[in-house]
Amino acid sequence: MKSVVLALMLLIAASAFAQDRLPPIPADKLTDAQKKAYGEFKEERKQDVFGPFVPLSRSPQLMINAAKMGTYLRFGNSLPRDVSEFAILLVSRRFTQQYEWYVHAADGKTAGLSEAMIQAVADGRRPEGMNEGMEIVYDFSNELNDFHSVTDRTYQRMVAKYGEQGMMDLVGLNGYYSLISMVLNVGRTPLPPGNQPALKPFPK
Repeated sequence: MKSVVLALMLLIAASAFAQDRLPPIPADKLTDAQKKAYGEFKEERKQDVFGPFVPLSRSPQLMINAAKMGTYLRFGNSLPRDVSEFAILLVSRRFTQQYEWYVHAADGKTAGLSEAMIQAVADGRRPEGMNEGMEIVYDFSNELNDFHSVTDRTYQRMVAKYGEQGMMDLVGLNGYYSLISMVLNVGRTPLPPGNQPALKPFPK
């Protein structure tokens, strides 16, 4: 019975990535608001609309606001880069978000995360050998997502290590990348051509 359920889950997962519900909008179909948003996006990100911003473009102002928040959270937040990318990977794994994982597993390696740590997150395991900062971020993020709050002990450890700004930036990373994962999962945004999903579905 378990093998049948697993096979069904894999089939559903495969079909989910076979149909892009919200593909790029042809240039001649863009509304004036979308054209304006596309221009603002290119000015903000120095590239054309891509990835999660393609489905988000159905709500142009939301896309622009999300892009601005993402610029800060991805590139300018107060946490160390490896810690930040670790937090993003935890969210990506939670949502089994293949596109975000594709982007941020590579960014995580560049930031110094080990292959073993990235693989542990991909497997849904608590990584071994985390330093104090990583352990705090892991516990804070899991408590926040599992229980929608954090214990006093975890909160105090986070603030003691990274300050109130770092703590709030971690809350922001969890919230923002949950939004982005939801957008990509709803839109069924595919991976770039030639890439295969790296994450297996979590057993239900």
